[in-house]
Amino acid sequence: MAPSAAQRIVIENCAIATVDADDTEYASGHLVLAGNRIESVGAGKAPEGLENVVRRIDATGHLATPGLVNTHHHFYQWITRGLATDHNLFNWLVALYPIWARIDEQMTYAAAQGSLAMMARGGVTTAMDHHYVYPQGSGDLSGAIIRAAAETGVRFTLARGSMDRSEKDGGLPPDFAVETLDGALAATEETVERHHDASFDAMTQVAVAPCSPFSVSTELMRQGAELARRLGVRLHTHGSETVEEEKFCHELFGMGPTDYFESTGWLGEDVWMAHCVHMTDSDIAAFGRTKTGVAHCPSSNARLAAGIARVPDMLGAGVPVGLGVDGTASNESGELHTELRNALLINRLGAHREAALGARQALRLGTHGGAQVLGRADQIGSLEPGKLADVVLWKMDTLAHASIADPVTALVLGAAAPVTASFVNGRQIVENGRLLSVDEDAIAVSTRAEAQRLARIAARA
Repeated sequence: MAPSAAQRIVIENCAIATVDADDTEYASGHLVLAGNRIESVGAGKAPEGLENVVRRIDATGHLATPGLVNTHHHFYQWITRGLATDHNLFNWLVALYPIWARIDEQMTYAAAQGSLAMMARGGVTTAMDHHYVYPQGSGDLSGAIIRAAAETGVRFTLARGSMDRSEKDGGLPPDFAVETLDGALAATEETVERHHDASFDAMTQVAVAPCSPFSVSTELMRQGAELARRLGVRLHTHGSETVEEEKFCHELFGMGPTDYFESTGWLGEDVWMAHCVHMTDSDIAAFGRTKTGVAHCPSSNARLAAGIARVPDMLGAGVPVGLGVDGTASNESGELHTELRNALLINRLGAHREAALGARQALRLGTHGGAQVLGRADQIGSLEPGKLADVVLWKMDTLAHASIADPVTALVLGAAAPVTASFVNGRQIVENGRLLSVDEDAIAVSTRAEAQRLARIAARA
């Protein structure tokens, strides 16, 4: 708990969706933030006699929720948005890998700034980036991404990706854009040792994250899992995204993706996978049995025509599920709060129809579910005393939402709600929809310039 001498921020008069184990909600309640922790949450006014109150917020007309947690992204794609818009995944990768192979540290930093800024201003307080493109001579890409996250002020997990299967090995990336097996493992270990913070209130963590079964060798998968467990960090990769991937796994490994993952040590409560669209009943049962997590990316799955993930069945089997933006070359909006709505709507097109997901289940996916997937459910993902002060105030009394009586339904099914305030670790990073930590307008200029520079370099190549 926060020390009694900590500076306090008192938030009152707002609706509150705690997303705790009982889905406790208050029609009008309060939050007290003490230092970087939530000290109290409940109905009515805050307790009397609080000391060291440095700020009081009258949040009338607002809904308070836990900060949104993004569980899958590729920040570098911010500078290749709007390309290959009518392609499926494999054709999209073929079209874009030659461009991505030309990124450098300056481009990666600018793209990370753009991706982070867009998410943060839309209610994300914990972000992650699965970065796996490390062209030879491109600079310190991991360091650039982590620096951008620190400047934005969000809590952050870098999933340090890797690829060692290039065109010469039957993969998709150009040869100079992949690493060797030993090089990838060594660089990943160095990144963990340099940047991973295992403490309760960590702002930066690192996961081991070979890209996907069709872009890495079996040895990189197997040794990557061994490395992560030796270092005590989590594991992340792409899994079962398309029917083409399933066919690839059967042809190359003689088994489907889930069985392949299990054979290489890639199922377990310390693992989460992106997409998981094409899952059989036995696949879902295996994920549930091992508590392997899933990053559900509904907009990207639709953009690339990958299909509809069986989220209701996963939840029913006890699979931890969070939400992901995915790379902004396959989800150009780059916002996680739109994924609340899309997760609900797209899953209702599946077998469960109107019973697939409700508004509160969608909000749970984007908060507590994401915290579970990142291994941080004891620290973030719900508004409870003792948890970290990652809180968002959504303005719900404007034209867009005022006539919807239930604020959670308004948030999930209505238009994108304005963020009046967003706190990370007790520090405010958004006020009235604008970032306080970085200059959005300057980032817009730099990302456009870097996108144009990358396009010129790729065209010459």
